[in-house]
Amino acid sequence: MSIKDWPTDERPREKLLQRGATALTDAELLAIFLRTGTPGKSAVDMARDLLSEYGSLQALLGADQQRFCQSNGLGEAKYAQLQAVLEMARRHFAEILQRGNALTSPDITRAYLSAQLRGYSYEVFACLFMDNQHRVIQWEELFRGTIDGASVYPREVAKRALFHHAAAVIFAHNHPSGINEPSQADRQITDKLKQALGLFDIRVLDHFIVGDGQPFSFAEHGLL
Repeated sequence: MSIKDWPTDERPREKLLQRGATALTDAELLAIFLRTGTPGKSAVDMARDLLSEYGSLQALLGADQQRFCQSNGLGEAKYAQLQAVLEMARRHFAEILQRGNALTSPDITRAYLSAQLRGYSYEVFACLFMDNQHRVIQWEELFRGTIDGASVYPREVAKRALFHHAAAVIFAHNHPSGINEPSQADRQITDKLKQALGLFDIRVLDHFIVGDGQPFSFAEHGLL
C-alpha cells in the first residue's frame, strides 16, 4: 500500500505537522527525507530496510559517500542533500549557542550536542565552557579516540576551563556504537572530573552521552 493510501494521521509528513518531529520514529523521519520509495516498497519500508542494513540511524548519517551511495535507492544526490541538512543543523545550533548566549533550554542543548557529535565514527570527548550565568564561552573537542573509547585527562580539562575563566561546564561524548547508556568508565571519569574542577569552584552541570535517540543526561538520572 502506498503511503498516500494510509490514514492521514499515520502518514509521516502529516504526523510531523500535527504532532511535531519528536513524535516520529527514526524510520518515519528518514522516509520524509527519502520522499519516495522503490517499486513495491513505500518510503517507510525503504527507510526501515536502510536502518536494518546500517544498524542505526547514526551509522547511516555517518556513512561515507561510497558506502552511502551503494545502498538501494540512494545515490550522490541524496548524499549531497543529507550532508547539506547535517551542516545546516550544525550551523543552526552553533548560532543559537554562540558566545554570550545563555543556556536556557535542555532540548536546544541536546540538539546542539547531537549535531556536533553524532556523525563521528570514533569517540570524541567535548566540553561547553560557561560563565556564572550559564552563558556560552566556548565549545571545544578536547579528546579523540577510537570506536571503543577516548582517554580523558582531568588535569587537561581543568587547564582549559581555567584558560576560559569558566564557572560551569557541560561535558559530552559520543558512543559510535549508538548505545547511549553510560559505562562504568564513563561514570568514573565523570566523578574524577567533577572532583578536579571542584577544587577551582567550577561546577559540572551535566554530562551527555550522544548515541541513538535522545542523548543520555547524567544530571537527569541523578548521576552527578
